[in-house]
Amino acid sequence: MTPYGKMSQTAIAALSSLAEQSDRKPPTYLGANEIAASRNLPVPAVRKVMTTLSQAGLVSSAPGPGGGFVLAKPPGKISLQDIVRLFERLEENLSCPFGPDWCGTGPQCPLHNEIAKLRDISNQFLKEHTLADLAKPTNGPARRMPATVPSRPVRRSSSAE
Repeated sequence: MTPYGKMSQTAIAALSSLAEQSDRKPPTYLGANEIAASRNLPVPAVRKVMTTLSQAGLVSSAPGPGGGFVLAKPPGKISLQDIVRLFERLEENLSCPFGPDWCGTGPQCPLHNEIAKLRDISNQFLKEHTLADLAKPTNGPARRMPATVPSRPVRRSSSAE
């Protein structure tokens, strides 16, 4: 549950799947279909976010059979903010729940300071947490990749699937 849109949520989920595979040697390339299946995500949405993440340098890709995606950096070096900022305007002023004539163009609404605090807390959370945090085991139900996902050798290229 996040206050961000579906694309941000899909990107975080997809990259968390790759983060779980990141300690394998050689790295395991996962295709968009495999990533989607591992997190019960729609394949078209995964393909779309993976293109954006690849262009931003957060994932590397290899085309063709045996290709797919891997993290371009260690999971601990990719903050949630690095991901979310590709799909959201984090620094932009929040929309006022009282309407367009408040906050920014008129007087501050009664909730302005509280909403600004929430935005700041959320942004700080995104800065402080990385994909390494998401790859750790949790007390909840395991949602790891099935053991049947084959390990793929490293291939160098700039596009996948």
